Amino acid sequence: MIRKLIVAALASTALSAPAVAQAADDAEATDATIVVTAARTILPPNALPLTIDIIDKQALDQQIAISGSVTDAVATLTPSFSPTRQKLSGAGETLRGRSPLYAINGIPQSTPMRDGSRDGFTIDGFFIDRVELIYGSNALQGIGGTGGIVNQITVGAPTAEGLGSRVLIQGTAGNDFSRDGLGGKVAGLVQYKAGRFDATVGAAWEKRGAFYDGQGRHIGLNLTQGETQDSRTLSLFARLGYELSSSARIDLIASRYELEGDGDYVAIPGNRLTGVPTSAVRGNPPGVPAANRVETAALSLTDSDLWGGNFVSQIFFNRSRDTFGGEVAPIATFQDPAIAPVGTLFDQSQNRSRKLGAKFSYERALPGFEDLTLTIGFDALLDKTEQALIATGRVWVPPSDFRSLAPFGQANLKLFDGLVRLAGGVRWENVRIRIDDYRTLASTTFRACSATVTTNCGPSTYGGVAVGGGTPRFDDLLVNGGIIVEPWAGIRAYASYAEGFTVPDIGRITRAVNQPGIDIDTYLDISPVVSNNREVGVEVKRGPLDASATYFWSSSDKGQLLIARPDRIFDVQRQRVEIEGLEINLGVALPIDGLRLGIGYAHLNGRYDSDSANPDGIVDTDLDGVNISPDRVNLNATYNNGPLSARVQTQFFLARTFRADTGKPQPDPRNNFGGYNVTDASVRYQTGLGALSLSVQNLFDKFYIDYSSDTRLPTDNLAFFAGRGRTFTLGWDYRF
Repeated sequence: MIRKLIVAALASTALSAPAVAQAADDAEATDATIVVTAARTILPPNALPLTIDIIDKQALDQQIAISGSVTDAVATLTPSFSPTRQKLSGAGETLRGRSPLYAINGIPQSTPMRDGSRDGFTIDGFFIDRVELIYGSNALQGIGGTGGIVNQITVGAPTAEGLGSRVLIQGTAGNDFSRDGLGGKVAGLVQYKAGRFDATVGAAWEKRGAFYDGQGRHIGLNLTQGETQDSRTLSLFARLGYELSSSARIDLIASRYELEGDGDYVAIPGNRLTGVPTSAVRGNPPGVPAANRVETAALSLTDSDLWGGNFVSQIFFNRSRDTFGGEVAPIATFQDPAIAPVGTLFDQSQNRSRKLGAKFSYERALPGFEDLTLTIGFDALLDKTEQALIATGRVWVPPSDFRSLAPFGQANLKLFDGLVRLAGGVRWENVRIRIDDYRTLASTTFRACSATVTTNCGPSTYGGVAVGGGTPRFDDLLVNGGIIVEPWAGIRAYASYAEGFTVPDIGRITRAVNQPGIDIDTYLDISPVVSNNREVGVEVKRGPLDASATYFWSSSDKGQLLIARPDRIFDVQRQRVEIEGLEINLGVALPIDGLRLGIGYAHLNGRYDSDSANPDGIVDTDLDGVNISPDRVNLNATYNNGPLSARVQTQFFLARTFRADTGKPQPDPRNNFGGYNVTDASVRYQTGLGALSLSVQNLFDKFYIDYSSDTRLPTDNLAFFAGRGRTFTLGWDYRF
């Protein structure tokens, strides 16, 4: 069974027969179950000093049927991941208190230079075979992995000759089965293999209705950031492959994803004082509804027996366009008296990002000393991002060109027949950012900035300030290393250190410059965020037991915080950030055939240096809910026996009070978190004509205010959102 899982996993990543066989043999020897491609090696997970989770196809489909998206599935199953906002925007959603890097087959989906927070919605989960989670800051995939990596692996090439396919039909309804709350999904995938050639094509279409909370009230809409409710999605996928030889293969993979709001509702303010959440009624919001469009293509060439080693190469292209909706009332930031009287000008923004990149790596055991595995590689990334105002044609965030060139090397040494392993490596990041001269928007009220820090606060205006462009350059040697001790198969302990790298949200910084004389070449806050991750962990995977415990702590001298302005727009502050946490997971198979129980727990504590005007490097204030997730306990019971499978799960999000040291300004107590819990359930039965499934989100129809709404913008009654109430999804899928 283990060998079959390995072969299927590696076949989906275009590795060829010798690499598949070798990895399977290694896995049988070490009791590993899968090879994690995001780790840039074919060594099994137990050979790596990392915390790694794999969400397989069965678990992923089960969670998507409950909650509707890959992001929700990951957040539900991962205790140290923030609860999602159940919106199109994932702003403030973190892994271990930092932003994760979302990727598809290793292709970055994030836009860190101007983070539109739409990177969790770039492909339909129907086309995802599994999700690889690597926790903690690391530079394995380059820019962006400060919280970890969420790598979505698409469906693999067909292995059987001829034609095969899969279809899925789903219907979704709220607790009262009202007409406007109905939704549906239709998806299909066709695969064909003839000799060395194979092809896979598919499409998924989904219509989501309005969402209701546990009190039967319409859930409010975030018109600006975007919604998944009241929307339509079309996702297309294609894969063409050809085996050049018994060990070499070429693959072309392309996808297109577009989610568009229907624009059928407008928001009604809630009342935070009385606990009434934001709601919605039928109406016509101004402008174009919020939307997300992503196009990705990659050409890969692999050879698992090139000079006795494994060669992997990939050239990719990614283009995204994030359209933000407009508020019913004109946004103050966009006013310009030269165009229209202040208070009358309507506008909305759009992020535009384009990436072109390449990845190359070569891995093999050292001839004559096979216990030492070496990897060398080189990554290159070009990213151009801007944020435009589409109604008036103005530029809010100037075009920013990012270029990264990064050679890297890794080594993994097996000692004492695998009892001990040493692993480590280096990556040299060479970064150039180019921004031409530009002018900020005409006027708005917000906090002032200086050339060295983005706080020094007081009422001020953009004022149409001219800013000098520049081409700042940065380089850094990012290191990682660790030790693994595995005294018995399936029982191991490890300790590691790794550094991650990203750039701050440059768009938020450049658009907020409001004083003359600023030059990008000398603007301190453009410099990258380099974070580190130290962790120690223990894992036991033997017999009926699957358990792990990890303690980690990380820091960054110039971290990135999102700070709310009075006009509901968030700016960036650069201060020292320290985060520590504990993660515990326990799963056990009971004597009843097919029945397993599981529990997960995460405790996170994050602090930052609040002395923004004169930073002293001493953290003194808790990170708030915009920047860190709550503590959580997950409970679940699963049953898999023959044609029947079922799952019941409960997530307890624990209350939290945010504090500062004595003598420091205390966080707003209205942003403290009260806690809540949600229970979901799912059952599936395989028949001779496909499988029938019924999933229920929020089984007990509990009313709650979501974590993001409860911990930020304490006076904003338009951003006081309740969580989704009881929701049913009935599905049928068939393979032939």
